[in-house]
Amino acid sequence: MSTTTDKPVIAMDVFEQYESKVRSYSRSFPTVFKKAKGHTLWDVNDKEYIDFFAGAGALNYGHNNDKMKNLLIKYLEEDAITHSLDMATVARGEFLKKFDEVILKPRNLDYKVMFPGPTGTNTVESALKIARKVTGRNTVISFTNGFHGMTIGSLSVTGNASKRGGAGIPLNNSVFMPFDNYVENTSSIEYIEAFLENSSSGVDLPAAMILETVQGEGGINAASYDWLRNMEKICRKFDILLIVDDVQAGCGRTGTFFSFEPAGITPDIVCLSKSIGGYGLPMALTLIKSEYDIWAPGEHNGTFRGNNLAFIAATEALTYWETNKFSQEISKKAEMMSSFVDFIIHEYSELNATKRGRGLMQGVACEKAEISERICEEAFKRGLLMETSGPEGEVFKFLPPLTIDQAGLEKGFQIVEDSIKSVLNN
Repeated sequence: MSTTTDKPVIAMDVFEQYESKVRSYSRSFPTVFKKAKGHTLWDVNDKEYIDFFAGAGALNYGHNNDKMKNLLIKYLEEDAITHSLDMATVARGEFLKKFDEVILKPRNLDYKVMFPGPTGTNTVESALKIARKVTGRNTVISFTNGFHGMTIGSLSVTGNASKRGGAGIPLNNSVFMPFDNYVENTSSIEYIEAFLENSSSGVDLPAAMILETVQGEGGINAASYDWLRNMEKICRKFDILLIVDDVQAGCGRTGTFFSFEPAGITPDIVCLSKSIGGYGLPMALTLIKSEYDIWAPGEHNGTFRGNNLAFIAATEALTYWETNKFSQEISKKAEMMSSFVDFIIHEYSELNATKRGRGLMQGVACEKAEISERICEEAFKRGLLMETSGPEGEVFKFLPPLTIDQAGLEKGFQIVEDSIKSVLNN
């Protein structure tokens, strides 16, 4: 009988031979990974990598979190329910109670919790549908450089041209407006309000506006709190539902559980996925103000909206938010990251770079996109996972697990600086 050590090492050519050309991250990180813990991964050659990628924001609590792992193992050993559609289970009920007690009640939020399916695009699709159902209108306003998912409805409110091109059909019923500071030092507030005021503008009164408070895929563009408050005022003035896509920026990524908390706004609908599953397990939530929860039973459903393993891990993840301690720790690390970004921009003026982001979701936007790409490639060779974002891939971004320690951050920062030096000197 063969043992684990007898198994042949999987090589990259396996993926090139059998897998579709659509794969992307395996091209950016061309190695075969076998193990991960906390903020570190190892490949089949035992090379170590610091993780400044965190599953594109799905691993806020790190890889193989011990408390979650032990609960999952125990749950599996007890032959408890794993798949349940939307049937009632103990794991589902415990998550709902904990989410209400730890997240919603302390923030005075009156939301019904919907499980729309396991991914970010599922929650966005359901948000668009309920907004249209509530208002009886079709159009949705989204924003330049926004990213909301890869299915047809989500793509219709996504700005990226290459991703929209993959739809294969016209993408309708959406209107794009300028995000905050889309044109430098120019507010889009008056522009948007003027369009809505003017019946001859060509913009129908929309069902909803959908926005990210920090645009992840779009270039780590952070909206100011004033801009967010003004967007909410416009929505209230014109009876438009406000949808905040917190799929990547939520679950503590910007310092507070919801990214919109410091702005003091209350969206009508909130989209959550990625790290809500705690352990990197597929899970998504759509939070809907109670008065707008007018779904008929089964009107929006999905086979995998009952991932009980995710419920177990997600319930444990919520313990991080029982006090302000975790949020304060994130803020301290965010200050370290912000100082490092300032240092890079000042010390390496050849980058002609600008600062982007908020919390532990920050980036450096280079004048030339190819520079950012080369820095990420060099960082990978030196043992750091980091990706680019922005319309041209001009931003190299930092998205480590929120649980990373100071030593891990500093080690990652050193690799980034060494990579910048290497690229600029060649």
